[in-house]
Amino acid sequence: MADLKSGLKREEAYLTALRRDFHRHPELGLREFRTAQRIEEELDRFGISHTRVGETGVLGILRGSGTGEGVVVLRADIDALPIQETNETEYCSQTPGVMHACGHDVHTACLLGAAKLLAEYRTEFGGEVRFIFQPAEEIGQGAKPFVEAGALDGAERVFGLHTAPDLTVGTVSLTPGLNNAAADHFRIAVRGKSSHVATPQLGVDALYIASQIVVALQALVTRLISPVEPVIIGVGKLTSGTTYNALAESAVLEGTTRTISRESRDKIRQWVSKTAWNIADIYGGAAELQWTDFAAPLVNDPQVCLEAAGVIEALWGSGRVVTDRKLSMSGDNFAEFLQHVPGAYAYLGTGNPSLPNTLLSNHNGEFDVDEEALALGAGLYAGYALSRLEDTRE
Repeated sequence: MADLKSGLKREEAYLTALRRDFHRHPELGLREFRTAQRIEEELDRFGISHTRVGETGVLGILRGSGTGEGVVVLRADIDALPIQETNETEYCSQTPGVMHACGHDVHTACLLGAAKLLAEYRTEFGGEVRFIFQPAEEIGQGAKPFVEAGALDGAERVFGLHTAPDLTVGTVSLTPGLNNAAADHFRIAVRGKSSHVATPQLGVDALYIASQIVVALQALVTRLISPVEPVIIGVGKLTSGTTYNALAESAVLEGTTRTISRESRDKIRQWVSKTAWNIADIYGGAAELQWTDFAAPLVNDPQVCLEAAGVIEALWGSGRVVTDRKLSMSGDNFAEFLQHVPGAYAYLGTGNPSLPNTLLSNHNGEFDVDEEALALGAGLYAGYALSRLEDTRE
């Protein structure tokens, strides 16, 4: 670990330059072509073999030449968001309307930094490290193709991390158990019949139906769910109508549900669907629903949390690990990997009161991170793999 710590110090400039490069060139989910190419270029430099998973996913494989055995999987997500960046920095996004507003540029840089160091130290461990660079996390995709491609086959552990503006830079959350809610996406298409607003009896107002559905969905949470169980039904998009003086012939709602158990996840899906169908029927219209599973509840393995906490203490000393971070109702499909292999998702502190934008929530046009966190993130990735794969027998 001492060698790793000195290596991290040496790579600070590399990590910062890499993160800023990704930040300048953000790409949306399943369109991360430049990002994937840059990842492959770096892996080639390190002598790490790699393959594509889908069009933009990258799987790197590094086999140690020392003693020890096992397989550890490390994951970073690589996609950006359809958000206009409003920061004024020299590394600001150069793509209008697209921004790394959730820290995936940090995740990618940290994992590449870890890959670089592990390649240098490959004589110190045996077994295999697999590097998953996953596309499309923001749209709930990208994880399952890696599972289907065998990226987790034979693995003993899977590990990932995510930026956390609510945590001070230099700290890491490794909270056992439930960390993130399940996230699902729904699309409700309402069919009505157009007519002049002066003769509403001749038409079916899809916009009115849609607005009633929006209101009714909130009552599902307040009247059918226990007030002590976290559940969210949110509608973020409603499109309808073509002119001010005609009943809308169609309307489309898009939203998301957030739940913390399989039981409530199934119930909410049924209730949302039934509510839309019934309200549309009352007013003479029809509703069609499309559901997309984005992420299961994210549950950290307690033993893996302890193992990762030990790595942090070995590298940076005590007092840096948070074990009771509050439940987040945001979802992350790293949870897909945790359903197959024991693992943990660490939250990497990136907030610094002297840099106000680093304290802003993710998905904000002014979001930024304290880049001092990069070395800690890369070290945690690399250190965790080493701790599992190096031969510690006397």
